[in-house]
Amino acid sequence: MNFAQVEFFIFLCVVLAVAWTAGANDRRIRNGFLLAASYYFYAYWDYRFCGLLLISTLVDFYVARRMHSCSSSLRRRAWLLVSLIVNLGMLGFFKYCNFFLDTARPLVEALGGHAGTLNVILPVGISFFTFQTLSYTIDVYRGRLRPSPSLLDFALYVAFFPQLVAGPIVRAANLLPQLVEVPGFRRRRMYGGFQQFLRGAVKKILIADRLAETVDVVFAGPDLYSSLTVWIAVVAYAGQIYYDFSGYSDMAIGIAKMLGYRFPVNFRHPYLATSMSDFWRRWHITLSKWLRDYLYIPLGGSRVSSLATQRNLMITMTLGGLWHGAAVTYVLWGIWHGMALVAERQWRFLSGLPTLLRWLFVMTVVLMGWVLFRSPDWTTAAHVYQKLWMPWQDAASGEMIRILWLPPLTLLMIAIMAFDHVVWTTRFRRCMRLPPGAWYSSVATAILIWSLLLYAPRGFRPFVYFQF
Repeated sequence: MNFAQVEFFIFLCVVLAVAWTAGANDRRIRNGFLLAASYYFYAYWDYRFCGLLLISTLVDFYVARRMHSCSSSLRRRAWLLVSLIVNLGMLGFFKYCNFFLDTARPLVEALGGHAGTLNVILPVGISFFTFQTLSYTIDVYRGRLRPSPSLLDFALYVAFFPQLVAGPIVRAANLLPQLVEVPGFRRRRMYGGFQQFLRGAVKKILIADRLAETVDVVFAGPDLYSSLTVWIAVVAYAGQIYYDFSGYSDMAIGIAKMLGYRFPVNFRHPYLATSMSDFWRRWHITLSKWLRDYLYIPLGGSRVSSLATQRNLMITMTLGGLWHGAAVTYVLWGIWHGMALVAERQWRFLSGLPTLLRWLFVMTVVLMGWVLFRSPDWTTAAHVYQKLWMPWQDAASGEMIRILWLPPLTLLMIAIMAFDHVVWTTRFRRCMRLPPGAWYSSVATAILIWSLLLYAPRGFRPFVYFQF
């Protein structure tokens, strides 16, 4: 079941109706129903993997309570190790087993051995809920969070369906306090959540999926197209992945808001960044903060020598790339961003440049990284890079029209979202004296619904981050 499918809209309507009627006054009824709905949502993908959710929930709930009751730091460390082994063990087996077997196969066969194939299926969302539960046990270990006294509340925190399969990665300190009480119904919050959900649907269905049609064709055979066409496809992919993933985040945040809960912001205009560190403060914010708080800072962060800081950046970004997927291209993508962060920090060459040049540098680095991220293998990425930096060739008009044609409505939506990305800030709205929730908001909502109903493409493309 996917956020942009009809089945999910029916599911969501039922969840909202029950949550605000039968569960409106009793926290246990409400949380119990939301937990059952979340497991049903996850079982819709593959019921066999519900056991992983349950194992992660029970292990971390019990481990956190044991750590909190232990006075010995050695025992607390041992319990934390149990959580790390169980969670990272499940993640490592299901996500990276095939990758490491395929990587080791040439060496094993060269030595005369035989490497078998397991064909392990990747459970949807395992990277996200693993990081979410690990943040809970680590925070309890550090003494920054008291363990949840309620298994029901904690189980809902782990499995809550809006953020279960693709984030945002919500910290326990943010969500658990919201689950211990029944939120009050507010019409304005419900409408705001619906608007944000609708906005995310437009990003995904009318923009990202349309851009994907161009991207898929060019990346399937980059040698067949001109340098200009490949450049446009790379830029289109930058738009696709942003509108796809930020669209999902908007939908998840909107659903949570309709249910009365607050999720953290996951994107903050990343393509306006003027430094690489600024980009990572704006892109996939909840993952960036997770890597910073639970990996980069424990390694020493920037409080150590310059060389050690560079090492910490490279380790963090390389593992961040590996978190995205079990493929060499994802690892190289992480290394690429790590190198850019190290270079920026070491030489500080961007600080003296005009803002426009800093922005152009950041966008060039990001676009070159997206080539690795999108390519199915290193060979395809190499062909794309070769095309990008070849002498420019004039593309045949027929090729350009066939490959890069976008429906007028998609172009209009891109223009609207770009305007929002660059200009439509709270300050601008204040200057224009346009109060939130005014008549234009209802008109815009009606137009978006009409556009989705009339111009949504046939078929459905899964969200990009579902594969992670």
